[in-house]
Amino acid sequence: MPFSPPKDSRDIQSLLQIMDNLRTPEGGCPWDVAQSHASIARYALEEAYEVVDAIDRQDDQDLRDELGDLLLQVVFHAQMAKERGAFDFADVVSAIGTKMVRRHPHVFADAAERDADTQTIAWEEIKAAERAEKAAGAPDRIPSLLDDVPVGLPALTRAEKLGKRAARAGFDWPSTAGVIAKIREELDEVEDALAHTDQAHLEEELGDLLFSVANLTRYLKVDGETVLRACNAKFIRRFEAVEAGVAASDKTFKDHTLAELEAYWHAAKMAE
Repeated sequence: MPFSPPKDSRDIQSLLQIMDNLRTPEGGCPWDVAQSHASIARYALEEAYEVVDAIDRQDDQDLRDELGDLLLQVVFHAQMAKERGAFDFADVVSAIGTKMVRRHPHVFADAAERDADTQTIAWEEIKAAERAEKAAGAPDRIPSLLDDVPVGLPALTRAEKLGKRAARAGFDWPSTAGVIAKIREELDEVEDALAHTDQAHLEEELGDLLFSVANLTRYLKVDGETVLRACNAKFIRRFEAVEAGVAASDKTFKDHTLAELEAYWHAAKMAE
């Protein structure tokens, strides 16, 4: 006999019940029942990116839907944890609520009022204390400022966060000029690696170059993921203009010289 759909779809308990039904071996969905934390982990990342995409497009309807998809991932993982006896959705809510109160003593306790910059500093200090408390459970290991920077972050974002943590300890350039000089140094090393046949060394130097560029975005207080997404969108616009130019010429890409294709690109750039 099929499960009854929830009466109030706006109630979080209804969503929790839906997931419980989907995960029930007798009568549930075979695909949902077969999943594990590991098998659906990538979907959390995908849904988070789709939320950001909806924000970038300023599409409120899509944003509502994508937030729902992201929430489903939280509910899905919480249901699987509940089945293992680890924790449930209420524990997730309690943990984040407790954390937010703890990290905002100027709102929920008697700490002095803060502006945005002061709150950012205080937030990091509280997080550092939390890391130290967590590290106390592993006395054989010296806690690091780089602890808890998630491995699953996009590489560019993670590079910025690692650089930011190191800078907090004073391991940073005194000016933008130093960061740019480092980028030039790494680019020289890439060019030098190109002269040899060691692919592993070339990839290592390319990584160093990308990390240095990430440090520049971090130093300038620019979000690298945001500016790179904007650059990707710009590339798509201009390449589509190149494609339109090729189509209008009644010739194929292969029939065009690189100079002709670049002319289409330059025209698209000027049109912007």
